[in-house]
Amino acid sequence: MRTHDAPIVACLSCIFLALANTSAYVPQYRSSTTQLSMASVSDTDTKEQFPLTPPSKYPTARGATVDSRQIVASGAGRQHLTAVRLAHILFASQDLADEALRKLRTAEMSFEELAGQISACTETRDKGGEIGWISVDESNSNNEHLDLLMPPEARELAIQITTKPGDIVLVPSSRGVHLVQTVDVMADVRKMAFIKERKSKAARARGGVLSGALGSDGSKPLTYKLETMGCQMNLADSERIEGQLQSLGIRRLDPITDKKIDPDVVVLNTCSIREHAESKVYSYLGPHAKRKRDGEDVAIIVAGCVAQQEGEALLRRVPEVDLVMGPQYANRIADLLEDVSNGNQVVATEATHIMEDSSKPRRQSTTCAWVNVIYGCNERCAFCIVPTTRGVEQSRPAESIVEEVEGLIEQGFKEVTLLGQNIDAYGRDMVPKRKFSDLLRAVGSIPGLKRLRFVTSHPKYMSLGVVDAVAETPAACENFHIPFQSGSDTILQTMGRGHTREKYLHIVNRIRSRLPEASITADVIVGFPGETEEDFQDTLSLMEEVKFDSVNTAAYSPRPNTPAATWENQLDDATKQDRLQRINVLVKQHAAERRARLLGRTVEVLVEERNVRIPTQVMGRTTQGYIVYCEGDIDVLRGELVNVEIELTKQFHLAGTIVP
Repeated sequence: MRTHDAPIVACLSCIFLALANTSAYVPQYRSSTTQLSMASVSDTDTKEQFPLTPPSKYPTARGATVDSRQIVASGAGRQHLTAVRLAHILFASQDLADEALRKLRTAEMSFEELAGQISACTETRDKGGEIGWISVDESNSNNEHLDLLMPPEARELAIQITTKPGDIVLVPSSRGVHLVQTVDVMADVRKMAFIKERKSKAARARGGVLSGALGSDGSKPLTYKLETMGCQMNLADSERIEGQLQSLGIRRLDPITDKKIDPDVVVLNTCSIREHAESKVYSYLGPHAKRKRDGEDVAIIVAGCVAQQEGEALLRRVPEVDLVMGPQYANRIADLLEDVSNGNQVVATEATHIMEDSSKPRRQSTTCAWVNVIYGCNERCAFCIVPTTRGVEQSRPAESIVEEVEGLIEQGFKEVTLLGQNIDAYGRDMVPKRKFSDLLRAVGSIPGLKRLRFVTSHPKYMSLGVVDAVAETPAACENFHIPFQSGSDTILQTMGRGHTREKYLHIVNRIRSRLPEASITADVIVGFPGETEEDFQDTLSLMEEVKFDSVNTAAYSPRPNTPAATWENQLDDATKQDRLQRINVLVKQHAAERRARLLGRTVEVLVEERNVRIPTQVMGRTTQGYIVYCEGDIDVLRGELVNVEIELTKQFHLAGTIVP
């Protein structure tokens, strides 16, 4: 048995020890990231088709590194990391630590629970092992007060190995063997950002609209307007952005009572998935940019995926923009606005470890909430721009997720949707690796949670264990969103999807056998480069075999920094539109068939909002995600679970009457 006086580092720590000792951890600002991105985008056709879009700051080529530790280590993220929040569990021997690590890997217990039960550190045991925030630079810090809890050599080694939130490593010290968890990180996002000083004094003065919120005079109460484009991830990011703005005292304009008031701060949270996404952004910014040119004091902020994609190029196209920031900075907008308030233009698109929220998101609902569990995507699907705009996968610590959900339940929320661009990949980027199915069970067992959903699943990674977890977790809704993109193995291979038609149907069969009433929804692309009529017929036949409850359909459109955009075998628009129309007919047919089976049955509905078209009705959803309308008072029923007898079924909604 190894004891604490042996100079060891556990095998899990060794995985990153070599990396930690390389020069990559003493990066030059921007250089490595830029070189990696330039090397990843090799086809000059991309520049010809999207001449104003710069290369991605994230790796884009298949086979390129997808380890966030390496990407952050070679860029501004590590250079400007200021502090790390740590927790630990102290053991007398490595054997005991190894057993504890096994329990954490399989989610049998949380880190906090385990620390409270078995940690040999009496000072932190009752605090769940909490060490607290420590400075990254031990040579110039005030960490001495922590020496008795976790000696300096242990702290230094833990930080040297990894600073990625969620990682757990074993390090020795004079006290014994420590299981050390990185809980959160803090980076100086202002130093990571590109800051451009406005040339004229008048232009610099226009940034002063924010001084009332960030300065000391507080003479003018500021207002903001936020527009959100795109997916659920963007909706969740917008909630975090609003939480930050409101923490600064900036008030959201009411769409009814403040119709005639122009906002002081305009925020556009953008999406780059669809064709002409950039044009839509510039079109939206036009009127607000004109306000600024006319001398009005307005701050213009562009956030989200188009912001990450365009970066500094956006400032050249629309010089009136004050702040351009990628999705990874959604919960740090307050820090970036400090430089904007000084009259500067700011671009924040560098890779960084995701930090936990410093303020509470402003939730759009009081019943249902989004909770991010993993950011980014490591896949390199030939059509998809997401990995280049949202970066590589970064899973949140399970403890942070559980804590957020517990807080939501205390606030009265009934339903939580776990979010991830590739949610089944949750935990594979952590040390040690974790499973999404374990997280699903852990969150689903939180007392008071009525319903639990999750999106989006990837057929390449979705395990049958996830289906089992849904079947065995009472709070989990029988609703699966699993994009298949094509029913043709030839096209799936060309897309780089990493799964086959057979693999997809195997997952569907597992769902149907374990959860016969479950709904299955999906995404599909028609008209992908090289798609033949036979390939398209394969897609239609898969849909006939599965009979989806709903499918999001799209005709393929080239996106910047994606391989498929440069291929010569593009289909003409007429063919793509013809296939889109044909597939939509089938989508509506299957949606109607799936909902028709509920006619005359009584279903449980969680009431969410008023029916905007018929104010005397309320709107809610079944566990399958079907929208249901029924008569009722929203002020009484919001957030309540009611039984509704279904009397009418349509393609995409149901209607009925509340029954006892």
